[in-house]
Amino acid sequence: MTQAATTWRFPRMFWTGNAAELCERAAYYGTFIALRTYLIRVVGLDDVQAGAVAAYFGGWIYLVPFFTGAIADRIGFRPALMIAFALLAVGYGSLGVFHTLGPVLVGLTLVIIGGAIVKPVISGTVSKSSDLDNRARAFSIFYMVVNIGSFTGKTIVAPMRIQMGVETVPYFSAGASLLALIIVALTYFPDKDARTGKAATVRETLQGMWLAMSNGRFLALILITAGFWAIQGQLYASMPDYVLRMAGETYKPEWYANINPLVVVLFVVLITQLVRTWKPQNAILVAMCMIPFSAVTMSFSAWIHGTVDIFGLQLHPITFMMIIGIAIQGLAECFLSPKWLEFASKQAPDGKEGTFLGFAHMNTFFAWVFGFLFSGYLLSKYCPEPGTLDPAAKAAHELALAGQGPMPVEYAHAHYLWYAYAGVGLISLIALLIFIGITRRIDARNAAA
Repeated sequence: MTQAATTWRFPRMFWTGNAAELCERAAYYGTFIALRTYLIRVVGLDDVQAGAVAAYFGGWIYLVPFFTGAIADRIGFRPALMIAFALLAVGYGSLGVFHTLGPVLVGLTLVIIGGAIVKPVISGTVSKSSDLDNRARAFSIFYMVVNIGSFTGKTIVAPMRIQMGVETVPYFSAGASLLALIIVALTYFPDKDARTGKAATVRETLQGMWLAMSNGRFLALILITAGFWAIQGQLYASMPDYVLRMAGETYKPEWYANINPLVVVLFVVLITQLVRTWKPQNAILVAMCMIPFSAVTMSFSAWIHGTVDIFGLQLHPITFMMIIGIAIQGLAECFLSPKWLEFASKQAPDGKEGTFLGFAHMNTFFAWVFGFLFSGYLLSKYCPEPGTLDPAAKAAHELALAGQGPMPVEYAHAHYLWYAYAGVGLISLIALLIFIGITRRIDARNAAA
């Protein structure tokens, strides 16, 4: 075996690109986990309005990167990253400075554009910095960096929110983006011929998207599996405000959300090895069975009275059940992710697998849009913002959080929102079973023809 096949050494642009990526991910997840709370408490939106704005941000930040690879290739990696991180710094910074809806939407749009430029450039950097022998190792480091950034951002913003207010969280993200800009300016010097390898024009991208999304079989699979990611997305949609409203301001939903990447990092290699010989639909079915159960698990705190003692550590029932539910989601992701692209590719017409795979993660776009919109309505109905309560109910809510009385009647069915998402997961599971049965018969008939 050659040294090239075993080395962990990569050129400087690989490490500086990953350092910038770590900052970008910390910035993104730090603000994303607090976004709904910020929109309600600082901008003054209600639950439904905040859900709509968060759906715009969460959905489009997954859609726009399809169109930005050509921009990076046209102007070069280094200028593209400098523009991107400047946009991110200004976008996040504006969220800290301006607290009315118009400027906030502009700031979020700048973040969407900046983040959409970063994604293909950093992926292209990792690819260009490694040869075929080392590419898997290079991307394993990259994905580890993404998880470290996510973990770091959410860990830091929790005490910021508690001690200084949620309005200060965007300043952390602006600072992280500015640090990334400095790293790029001082240390990131890629080869002049560096390209993303995905430089389709906007027209070509739209044509490919139409080809994939107009295929009924592929679109059905995308929409069905969007149910999985819609439940996963509640780590950022429903869960933060649910915890703050039902447990109190000193609890840290940001830290609870970190259970997911922690479980993925710990178990993904083991589970990937376990399912390597499985048919892809079997691994995905396991994930789809687990995801509604995770939502039901999160609701169980309503039936636990008093704290939960875990080896002498006293946990609030919501904390305890959130940790278990989120861990189940992480395990479900470990079953789905290794087999998703393989399964998605089987739905494409012969010769179109590459085009279709390019849009295999459109399920996340649909999931985020639906999940955040739905969360707004559910929270408004079952777990309302305390500021919208009448004075008596608001006082009772404050006493309940202090452990001096029961929750007011407005929160009696707060856990129902998790039943709603369990229903989404169950519908998705049934739809997937029907999809597999129908497509299996179609494939068998075509093979016999």
